[in-house]
Amino acid sequence: MTTSIIGVKPVVNPTPPFAAGAGSLKILVVDDHDIVLRGLKDLLNATPGWEVCAEAKTGREAVALAEQLTPHIVVMDISMPDLNGLEAARRIHKALPKAGILILTMHFSDQLFRDVIEAGARGYILKSDAGRDLVTAVDSIANRRTFFTSRASEMLFGGQALQTANVEPKLPRSRLTARECEIVQLLAEGKSSKEVAVALGISVKTAETHRSNVMRKLEIHSVSELVRYAIKNQIIEA
Repeated sequence: MTTSIIGVKPVVNPTPPFAAGAGSLKILVVDDHDIVLRGLKDLLNATPGWEVCAEAKTGREAVALAEQLTPHIVVMDISMPDLNGLEAARRIHKALPKAGILILTMHFSDQLFRDVIEAGARGYILKSDAGRDLVTAVDSIANRRTFFTSRASEMLFGGQALQTANVEPKLPRSRLTARECEIVQLLAEGKSSKEVAVALGISVKTAETHRSNVMRKLEIHSVSELVRYAIKNQIIEA
């Protein structure tokens, strides 16, 4: 995973970024692994006119830094503690609709691709392809284009993603509110109702109500089932 990011020669003359007139292209990188963060930072900073303005290790931290620093590009993993990348992407897109979001992940599925698009991301690449595609992907998004891993591009340009989204029932996850998705992640990470309440700034009673609603909507009856659901839907890592 990391060898595909570290030690790769960057593109020397990328297309001028959309913010070229205003200075460097500011990039926020988000991943919960230090070695991946270092590799991403080294590769992106080596590209002329680009600057990694901040790093984040959780989705919640990413949202706060994005709102504070208003980066042009956010490069973000999906599987992160505290708040997963999809929920973080939705919040960042809502707060900063002009920011380009690139999802960088180990996973691919048709449903995950649809979730990425719905979250407002303009790019989606696999970590295994990062050494080859990362700079090109960021450059594309900086210039108001999209960039998707080859499998996702086949779906998108072949119309399969849209057709499938129209005819297939959505996963139960789509019935959850943004707050309930947070509850799922925190519970699946092993937090108690009290710890969930503290993390979200709500009462224990409200946290327990959300927990009951999540269990009912997903038709699951134990925390172990909730953990399996969270892993299957890339909300947490196994």
